[in-house]
Amino acid sequence: MVTNQGDELPDGFKMTEIGPLPEEWATTRLGDLFDTKQGKALSPEHRRGISPRPFLRTANVFWGYLDLANVDSMDFTDAEVSQLKLTPNDLLVCEGGDIGRTAIWRGELELCCYQNHLHRLRPTSDNTYPPFFMYWMQAAYLLLGLYGGTGNKTTIPNLSQSRLKSFVLPCPPLPEQKAIARVLSAIQKAVEAQDKIIAAARQLKKSLMHHLFTYGPVPFAEAEKVPLKETEIGLVPEHWDVVRLGDEIDKPEYGYTATASSAMIGPKFLRITDIQNSGVDWVSVPYCACSPMEEGKYRLQSGDILFARIGATTGKTYLIKDSPPAIFASYLIRVRCKSSLLPDYLGQFTTIDRYWNQINASKGGRLKQGINIPALQGLLVPFPSLPEQQEIVLMLCSVDKKIEAEENRKAALRNLFKTMLHQLMTGKVRVKDLEVTAA
Repeated sequence: MVTNQGDELPDGFKMTEIGPLPEEWATTRLGDLFDTKQGKALSPEHRRGISPRPFLRTANVFWGYLDLANVDSMDFTDAEVSQLKLTPNDLLVCEGGDIGRTAIWRGELELCCYQNHLHRLRPTSDNTYPPFFMYWMQAAYLLLGLYGGTGNKTTIPNLSQSRLKSFVLPCPPLPEQKAIARVLSAIQKAVEAQDKIIAAARQLKKSLMHHLFTYGPVPFAEAEKVPLKETEIGLVPEHWDVVRLGDEIDKPEYGYTATASSAMIGPKFLRITDIQNSGVDWVSVPYCACSPMEEGKYRLQSGDILFARIGATTGKTYLIKDSPPAIFASYLIRVRCKSSLLPDYLGQFTTIDRYWNQINASKGGRLKQGINIPALQGLLVPFPSLPEQQEIVLMLCSVDKKIEAEENRKAALRNLFKTMLHQLMTGKVRVKDLEVTAA
């Protein structure tokens, strides 16, 4: 945001304390636009009060939204309620924790107060549009590098009220404040809509998996016609087998022990920590040194399934599809399926309760216990014919592709929001220009 000295300002811009801004935008201190007040301190005594009222904590306040799934309560007298009751369009700014995190109260609860680790900002002028300043705080902290070092230099950093009130803010004309907030809100709502679409798709997959691993690849309407049998891992179609995993795979292998390096000194070195819910970001996976013989032994191939064998993610799996030259680390176990078992089918099975119940039983509730090769070999797996495995995989992969497409759309919208947040808050893109483009 702040240009280097000597840089020429674009036409129509002026230099301010917070960097170049459009000439028609004013700047002022936060304390000149908002009445600020901190809430009530939480204490055991207040927990036992006779007038419990809901209140917000920093745990409820995120960048641009409130999470009200868990709203705490403590005692507030009537006098305190009159001082600390939130009203629509109040801004809440985190005093501690993720300092500066800002969201807006829209009257979601009939009565709600707030604790002392939150600053409540209430506009003192009709020319102040709170949603605009909510987005400004997000841009200032996360994108523009402003207000850095604004926490008190104590053991626990915090943002004092006096420092908050001294923040310099841009003040576009009120219509432009509203228009900017409207554009950013529209993108944010699109992201929220994507979240709902993704959640629905995930729920669909969960229901589909229960159906497929209980009745097989038959239409839902025909499920009742499928003869079932009870097994150690639950109901399965009568014509399916239930097998030990060890009978349908080559002998599993523990990974390679080495020190990871950011230098390109050998193949990629895949570790437990590199396997996230979204998959593997191979760009960030480090390297390791190993001999050609060791690389040949531990080299990953498409169809390999890796099992986390220790720690909080014990039992988590990752199916190798396409990867750069890579080997796997010692806290992982590699499984290679025989021709009778499709890797994709096994990979899907390792995400359902029938698998996880066995993993948790083998761990005995102890994180450090983990799992070993004999435990994996002893896992019970429902075992349909290859054609049925293929049908199940095709149906589940189609849902996976839908989820992936929706997640990619969400990522694109989030990137758009970030770009527009930066451009609109610095005046590099004006809402009037967007309106001309749209027209």
